[in-house]
Amino acid sequence: MAPQNHIFSRSSRIVSGMLFLAVLLGILMILNVCFGSVAVSLPELFGLLLKGPTEDTASRILWDIRLPRLFAAVILGGALSVSGFLLQTFFSNPIAGPFVLGISSGARLVVTFVMIALLNQGRTAGSVTLILAAFFGSLISMGFVILVSGRVRNMSMLVVCGMMVSYICSAITDLAVTFADDANIVNLHNWSLGSFSGITWENVSVMTAVTAAAMACTLFMAKPVSAYQLGEVYAANMGVNIRRFRLALILVSSILSACVTAFAGPVSFVGIAVPRLIKGLFQTAKPLVMIPGCFLGGAVFCCFCDMIARTLFAPVELSISTVTAIFGAPVVIYMMVHKGERR
Repeated sequence: MAPQNHIFSRSSRIVSGMLFLAVLLGILMILNVCFGSVAVSLPELFGLLLKGPTEDTASRILWDIRLPRLFAAVILGGALSVSGFLLQTFFSNPIAGPFVLGISSGARLVVTFVMIALLNQGRTAGSVTLILAAFFGSLISMGFVILVSGRVRNMSMLVVCGMMVSYICSAITDLAVTFADDANIVNLHNWSLGSFSGITWENVSVMTAVTAAAMACTLFMAKPVSAYQLGEVYAANMGVNIRRFRLALILVSSILSACVTAFAGPVSFVGIAVPRLIKGLFQTAKPLVMIPGCFLGGAVFCCFCDMIARTLFAPVELSISTVTAIFGAPVVIYMMVHKGERR
């Protein structure tokens, strides 16, 4: 009976944890829509939702600004958290993440050059163009990190190398933005700091399609990921093609992080802190639990941080990376200290 009680307890913990995250996400979504420079009460909110888009000021604020931004925070926050979980699995390092390893910075660098090139021609980059540019930049950075990982045995040194890549890419990006045309600097500067503002419904539809496809692939890889967590030798003995699996893991994590960078710029610490918090909440690292849990957790985390970024010093808006760093960095510090104590 004891094993059955243990399984029941673990299952109830997972179900209650998922319900907690779903309810918390719902509450934060309502708060995000209601609070801002123009407050919207709950009766007004339901009335505006039932009416649909109109030419009223309140309706346009809701349908053209707040709702697209809200959905972007949910989708991109979840995507970034899942990307972090995949990278942590790939490198067997809880501190691995798109921002720390320089993957987000590489995506940001290529997107910046593409945006500048198109803006100089009087054109703007579409959603698909931004994602492709960010994906290409992510693959370049990821390739360099993997190359270094083959030569560096110490995983701490790998993280340091990733940070150096991040600094180099950020320096080149800042240099490019500095010498861009004056009319382009404001848009590039705001995007390069990280923000969910300016999201359109067309952006939401594209990011939803890309993220849904990547999440489907991630769930399809849940069993190989579970075997890989126990070591490459064990996974190979279970019939996992290690080379193909690692390539698929790289591609999916790069697509997810590229989608975030393309629309919101670099967002820090979400891919590291959230998987750790979700693992602590569910007390398991099973992919079938962690993947949906990380998506919900990332959505909750980014919704909360975006609300703080919009409202704390309104009408001045903070960059999303500033807020995520404030709440995410302590989690990473705790992880490093706790890991050091266990040694």
